[in-house]
Amino acid sequence: MSELFSVVGKVAVVTGASSGLGRRFAATLAGRGAKVVVLARRADRLKELESAYPDAILPVVGDVTDEDDVAAAVEQAYRWGGSLDILVNNAGTTHVEAAEDEDGAAFARVLEVNVTGLFRCCRLVGRSMLERGSGSIVNISSINALVASGAIPEAGYVASKGAVSSLTRELAAQWSARGVRVNALAPGYFPSEMTASLFEPEHARYFRRLPMKRGGHPHELDGPLLFLASDASSYMTGHTLVVDGGWTIV
Repeated sequence: MSELFSVVGKVAVVTGASSGLGRRFAATLAGRGAKVVVLARRADRLKELESAYPDAILPVVGDVTDEDDVAAAVEQAYRWGGSLDILVNNAGTTHVEAAEDEDGAAFARVLEVNVTGLFRCCRLVGRSMLERGSGSIVNISSINALVASGAIPEAGYVASKGAVSSLTRELAAQWSARGVRVNALAPGYFPSEMTASLFEPEHARYFRRLPMKRGGHPHELDGPLLFLASDASSYMTGHTLVVDGGWTIV
């Protein structure tokens, strides 16, 4: 069974890896034998991650909204690892404001990072995967691709995550026959920079509606990530895998 979920010797690219879930995703892959290129804007955070996994992490400073940055990261990954086997599109942002007050620039910025930046990474990494005839892309979506955000007004974010799941299906339909699988991972509420305030004691009531009555623990995404990235999910494509403690079932 361990071989089925193995990523040993694989070369991965993880975007938005300087903190939160992205950092965890990179560490999970590196800790299980993959060589991981981590792409983010904060060089100091990436260096910290490299120091924890000096032989398995290659830090690349860049922004997913910049075509040249992404292209350079893909080139470095290929030179360093010799192939590109896994892409985890984690880079993302949000803007919290009532929809009637959210201006077009703020809305567009969220979509530029969460959708256009993600597509840019899929396209540039996907070309290499298609040439080799194999690869697994894991796009990080959200439960907000399925349900409204509710108490947190973030129209741009919700729209972007719906787009991520739709784009995942479209890319899967186009590329799966040529060996490249494309799936999405949709977490519920897990600790990160974007959700830190929700995990303060005064906001405990926020999780009472969940069947599990709590937010997620970071390690609870390790298994789902490895499942989608590895051959364990070899007959799965175009799927959005929800890991949310039951948030979307009630």
